Amino acid sequence: MEEDVVRLSKARTDIAVITFSRPRRANAMNQAVLKHLGDICAEIRGDQTIKCAVITGEGKIFSSGFDLQEQAEAQPEGVDEWEKLLKADFDGIMSCWDLPVPTVAAVRGGALAGGFELMLACDLSVAAENAVFGEPELKFGAGIVSLLLPWFVGPKVAKEIIYLGLDSISAREAHRLGLVNRVVDDEAVMETALNLAKAIASKDDMVVRRTKRAINQTYEIMGLRQALQSNLDVDLQIEGQGSKVKQQFLTLIREKGLRAALAWREQQTNDP
Repeated sequence: MEEDVVRLSKARTDIAVITFSRPRRANAMNQAVLKHLGDICAEIRGDQTIKCAVITGEGKIFSSGFDLQEQAEAQPEGVDEWEKLLKADFDGIMSCWDLPVPTVAAVRGGALAGGFELMLACDLSVAAENAVFGEPELKFGAGIVSLLLPWFVGPKVAKEIIYLGLDSISAREAHRLGLVNRVVDDEAVMETALNLAKAIASKDDMVVRRTKRAINQTYEIMGLRQALQSNLDVDLQIEGQGSKVKQQFLTLIREKGLRAALAWREQQTNDP
């Protein structure tokens, strides 16, 4: 298993910093990342001194999503093989939602696909001016692991983003849509995120934890958790059957590399 693919540090005793650390792979989330992320979240849950957590990516990108290179190499087939993988993906995305303390995403560069979903699962998000967001999954015949987007923007906008596989939503547009809280200069992203975390940490921890749970429960009472689980079941059917587009895409990754596969994908995409 890869080491140090996710790091846990502390900005100060009551603020945790979780850093995705695979910059050469655009901080893509593979099974090792998800395992480390789960362990880190368990450690945070057990540390009553932590009052807030900041999530970021090493280098110039937050996360490009789930690791397609690893999928291409592993070649999972059928529902049984995909079920364990998708469950790990889903739990990784929802780890920030499920943490008892608030989470602040600090986004530079891209937050795409699974990385975008994980950013949405955070309580607050700070984006650099050059950050881009989106859900490109349908471009390469894949399903969406955690369908959080409609809960933020409504069905019309969500369907446009998802059906067209939009993956270049600007930080300003993301702010207008209510997907991020602040847009700042690139060099100010972590400082702004940490300042938000410090402001949260200055409040009574018992009150903040219970208030986060109350807000999350509001959405879960409206059916968020049930809807996400239903979508996960649909994604399992999609990946278990395997689309021809994705099969071709993964074959190109194995034979010619990820860059060539992405170029092919873009050639197949017709702009509206």
